[in-house]
Order: sequence, then structure tokens, then C-alpha cells
Amino acid sequence: MEPVNTINGRAYPFAQKNVDTDVIIPSHWLKTITREGLGRGAFETLRTDPDNLFDSAEFKGSPILIAGDNFGCGSSREHAAWALLDLGVRAVIAPSFSDIFSGNAFKNGILTVVLPQAAIDRLVEVARTETIHIDLEHQTVTTPFQDRYTFEIDPFRKTCLLGGLDEVGLTLARDTAIGAFEDTVRAERPFLATGVAA
Repeated sequence: MEPVNTINGRAYPFAQKNVDTDVIIPSHWLKTITREGLGRGAFETLRTDPDNLFDSAEFKGSPILIAGDNFGCGSSREHAAWALLDLGVRAVIAPSFSDIFSGNAFKNGILTVVLPQAAIDRLVEVARTETIHIDLEHQTVTTPFQDRYTFEIDPFRKTCLLGGLDEVGLTLARDTAIGAFEDTVRAERPFLATGVAA
């Protein structure tokens, strides 16, 4: 997982409410066994409109998505997070998220930022013409117009995102402690190594 510290760039001024995971990635894309290429299916039904936000020259490849309330509701498909990553999105800003989507986003290195609706409205306005800056270390979202919004994040999630640590990375980071524990167990219970029951 790539570390997340600062994310700076254009943002999709999407702002739709109650966007479920079937809108983020339709179910027929769930047959794949790889994460690569899922960006093509991201928001597929919306992208049938030739003037859609996600394929526009101005916003294509933006690292930030500004969404409406209850983003990621619906089924628990992790493919939604994979599709956003493959689309280039590293952070989603919204008034609220589905718990399952928020968890899947975190596990895949996507920062979810919760801000009040008034801040979302302002960021959507700014995003139409300017860049947005997110600083995870200082937990701020800023604009070139001196707008500054602070956000809360679980300290554990913040540490993992800053360090680029997924579940495997967290385990590997404790390799020395795990090895020491195994050495202690072997010394105290040698019968376990031979497979003989106590």
C-alpha cells in the first residue's frame, strides 16, 4: 500500500448523495480476479453520458473525489475501493460514508475525509476551477482561497495510512517481536516443536 501524507490536485466536484457501491462499480465487474482495469468500470452508468465528469479533460485523473452524504452505501464490495484507486482517486471527501465502504477504502489506502455539508458545498465550488490540498499529518483540507477545514481521523488509521501499512505490512512490522515470541515458546515448550502432545 502506498503511504498517504499529502494529496494535492484537482477534485471531481461530484457531490451526489447516497451513491451506492453498484454506482461506483456495477456488479458485472465483480467477476474479475484482479484489481487492474477496474477504473474503466468506475461510475460506468454515469459515464455513458459523453459530457460526464469522470472522462472530462478537465477532471480526468483527479486524485480527490468530493461526494455527497452517505457515500459508498449498498453492498460491501471491496471492488468499489479498487475501482476508485484504479481511477486515480486517493481521497474522498464527504459529509458521511457507509461504514463498510470506509473500512474497505482504508484497507486499500484511500483516505476518507468527513466534513460538514457547508464545507462540501464550498469545496465543490472551488474544485470547479482550482486544486484542493489535503494534509493527513495535520488533518486539514485547504484551498488556494485560504479556506481551511480540519477533520478527525482514527489515530490507528492515520498511522497506517501515513506509513503505507496494510494488514500484511502491520504484521511484517512486528516481525522481530513475533520471532522473539516464537523463540520463547520453543524454549518453554519444546514438545510443541516435535509434535508430541502435552
